[in-house]
Amino acid sequence: MDRIVKIASQKAVVIFSKSSCCMCHAIKRLFYEQGVSPAIFELDEDSRGQEMEWALMRLGCNPSVPAVFIGGKFVGSANTVMTLHLNGNLKKLLKEAGAIWL
Repeated sequence: MDRIVKIASQKAVVIFSKSSCCMCHAIKRLFYEQGVSPAIFELDEDSRGQEMEWALMRLGCNPSVPAVFIGGKFVGSANTVMTLHLNGNLKKLLKEAGAIWL
């Protein structure tokens, strides 16, 4: 859990992902299209990825990926991020975290 918190606070937007996950790809594209350059952490490419995946599930991320952190705070998975995007609150969070300026 400590490793997740440390990684999540390194950049304005951090996405824990798996390289083979289609929803992870969609969420990463959404952030790129918003002008955000998130830190991407691929769990299936890390030797401790399984351990981190379990920690994400303990945080309430089910399924475990994609897990999105904005401003060091856990936002949620794909459903939550898409809801925030559709209701206009995602841009607000991104501005507050310093991920975008406009």
